[in-house]
Amino acid sequence: MDDKLFHPDYVGTPYWWDIGPRPALPMTAPPPKADVVVIGSGYTGAMAALALARGGRDTVVLDAEQLGWGCSTRNGGQVSTSLKPSFDELGALHGPERALAILKEGHTALDFIDDFIAREKIECGFARVGRFTGAHNPKAYEHLARKLDKAPKELPTGAYMVTRAEQSGELGTEFYHGGAVHPHHAALDPARFHLGQLQRAHGAGVRFITRCPASAIERERGGFKVMTPMGPIAARDVVVATNGYTGALTPALRRRVIPIGSYIIATEALAPEVMNRLMPRNRTVTDTRRLVYYYRASPDRGRILFGGRVAFKETDPAVSAPRLHAALCKIFPELKPVRVTHSWMGFVAYTFDTMPHIGSLDGLHYAMGYCGSGISLASYFGWRLGHKVLGTAEGKTAFDGLSFPTHPFYTGNPWFLGAAIAYYKVRDRMNI
Repeated sequence: MDDKLFHPDYVGTPYWWDIGPRPALPMTAPPPKADVVVIGSGYTGAMAALALARGGRDTVVLDAEQLGWGCSTRNGGQVSTSLKPSFDELGALHGPERALAILKEGHTALDFIDDFIAREKIECGFARVGRFTGAHNPKAYEHLARKLDKAPKELPTGAYMVTRAEQSGELGTEFYHGGAVHPHHAALDPARFHLGQLQRAHGAGVRFITRCPASAIERERGGFKVMTPMGPIAARDVVVATNGYTGALTPALRRRVIPIGSYIIATEALAPEVMNRLMPRNRTVTDTRRLVYYYRASPDRGRILFGGRVAFKETDPAVSAPRLHAALCKIFPELKPVRVTHSWMGFVAYTFDTMPHIGSLDGLHYAMGYCGSGISLASYFGWRLGHKVLGTAEGKTAFDGLSFPTHPFYTGNPWFLGAAIAYYKVRDRMNI
């Protein structure tokens, strides 16, 4: 490893794990039965389990690893209203009324997170810091401006454009050609937020069984039997909350999500004056490239956390770190001497229609496919999913009944990803 790039204290684990220790439960066998078995302990699974337990259901959560080992504690901590399709795109498919309802769910999800954190008194550094989306060329700036202008008036966001001449007030770089500010978007510590979810679920009576992968799901009279290496567990209902880690256990769902590795680095500590110059408003940041980068200051404003996709196929975080560092330094050239203290990755789940999905398939309840916006959407959809199982009105969403598409010959291995990334990389370099 390059001593000039990697700090002597470098680790290949998330920065969040250093500032918020992860819960480590002893291995125990699952009980013989429960009302509901939830597979996956991330945001979706934890929130579904919490809703179910508070609704009176005996709920058991199974996870193949320790609690929250996946992307719920590996993401960048950016919270938005983001749904990928535009109002026009959704309107062409579903009509304007449903398109508006779908987009409104993204806004509702952000408000839900805000209210949940306040109500449950979860200490996770949640703050409405706002989000800056940098335009990587003048054409992208005009596209952002048109998108804001065409946004439905029924969903006011307070978003506004910032010209390149005004950009230094948002971000200390000349790399972008201006951009858009969404002032209500937020940031938090994703691991501490997830820990708060786990603690509330445990307090409601949820039982967590870790390092106990579900190996098969069998139908039986009155429900299902979930097989594990430590014995079976019978349940009336099963919730699948595996998102980017959906595997052979549920092949029908695996065919509908595309696991994509997202890679992040943390810089060593920066002087306060440097951070104040580079990120004066403490915004979270993304840009308009197809291979988007996303970054922010750490909660203590001591370093920059910088993420994105930098490889044609999945790779070691130690390999991705130099590439991310190089991309960071194109935006902020003065950071070239700054070393990397952490580098890690996690799997997000994209879908073929770039939309999240919630519902049931083959009798199994699921919510997944958040397309990189999992903090708000996974938590919100997990809560709604729990209420769907309970049969309450709170389980209803604008996504109910939407088809969950797949493609012929796709079985869960994204063989096309390398070619797609190469294509997008060329378009980004050519400023297309």
